[in-house]
Amino acid sequence: MEWVFNSYYTLIAATVVLLVGRLMVAKIKFLQDFNIPEPVAGGLVAAAILYALHAIYGVSFKFEKPLQDAFMLIFFTSIGLSADFSRLKAGGLPLVVFTAIVGSFIMVQNAVGVGLASLFGLDPLIGLITGSVTLTGGHGTAGAWGPDFEKNFGLTGATGLGLAAATFGLVAGGLIGGPVARRLINKMGRKPLDEAAVKAQAAVYDDDDPGKSTDDLFEHPEQTRLITANSAVETLAMFAACLAFAEIMDGFDSEYLKPFYLDLPKFVWALFGGVILRNILTSVFKFNMFDRAIDVFGNASLSLFLAMALLNLKLWELTGLAGPVTVILLVQTVVMMLYATFVTYVLMGRNYDSAVLAAGHCGFGLGATPTAVANMQSVTERFGPSHKAFLIVPMVGAFFVDFINVFILTGFVNFLK
Repeated sequence: MEWVFNSYYTLIAATVVLLVGRLMVAKIKFLQDFNIPEPVAGGLVAAAILYALHAIYGVSFKFEKPLQDAFMLIFFTSIGLSADFSRLKAGGLPLVVFTAIVGSFIMVQNAVGVGLASLFGLDPLIGLITGSVTLTGGHGTAGAWGPDFEKNFGLTGATGLGLAAATFGLVAGGLIGGPVARRLINKMGRKPLDEAAVKAQAAVYDDDDPGKSTDDLFEHPEQTRLITANSAVETLAMFAACLAFAEIMDGFDSEYLKPFYLDLPKFVWALFGGVILRNILTSVFKFNMFDRAIDVFGNASLSLFLAMALLNLKLWELTGLAGPVTVILLVQTVVMMLYATFVTYVLMGRNYDSAVLAAGHCGFGLGATPTAVANMQSVTERFGPSHKAFLIVPMVGAFFVDFINVFILTGFVNFLK
């Protein structure tokens, strides 16, 4: 028996998950100490309850995904609308270095997956599915490559396996990012912010004050913003334009680029649309972007996306995975932790910014860029801002990594034919 929740009830359930997660993080010291994001905390409780109901009564649950997909697109659009070219230039050499670190990890991730799959006597392509196809690529890439593996390589069940592995990665990425950063920060001797500093981070900013910086978008989701109805409508209009652009381009690349393995997920086009619109409006028309409204919509969408994704986590499907596949996913989680600690953190400078970057890398190296941002938010809310991390991770995780992943996967697939 399957219970289907339409978009309306899915939204209600997601908000309940977020409220429960917020209460848990506020009351449970373990979640605070390990910087577990609120959507992950509440979402795992919801997934466990749904699993128990499935085990006892045999009922499964289906939460409609249109709203989940929409909130994901809105989040990526907000990243694009926040990224002017001057800020990209500000990334400088660290942006290049971090991109190279991420690209190298994709190679490691696929090598580990293919190697373990071969060791267990599985099709090496399963190693790619439990590698960067799903872990770095997420649900969108899993959905794009799965049917291709099934049709062209006869790998039955590739799509279902990919979605299950991507879900595992989404949860694992949210669980390990905070603890990895916390361990590194403790080794540096950095102390959490005191109460006065936390309150200072949540100060109200006056949009008419030119001295206030808006470069720390997404760093302080709890910060109060002064938003008017007019500014909200203007911001929604920009989001609508970017989503329309993403819809058009998604149809275009599915028809013309898919044969070349360049069928990009729709969220990449939403991001592109945001970047293009932002820079045309600011450079050509000298439009004053309302960054705080973009920030609020983006952060709210981020939380709702994660809550809905975890509501759709079917633990009974994960427990039904073959033993070797489960082992591969667990090993990939350990590899991600080690890489973030001994490569990402070290090469990015062995400082606080690099620790926050390591948390972000855990997020999108196993799950998705929203998870990376949530990981970093959970760390910076406790230990202070990291402008460098919030400049670099969204650009690499949502902008460059998909291009790198496509080319690396294409090389692995051609090699394994």
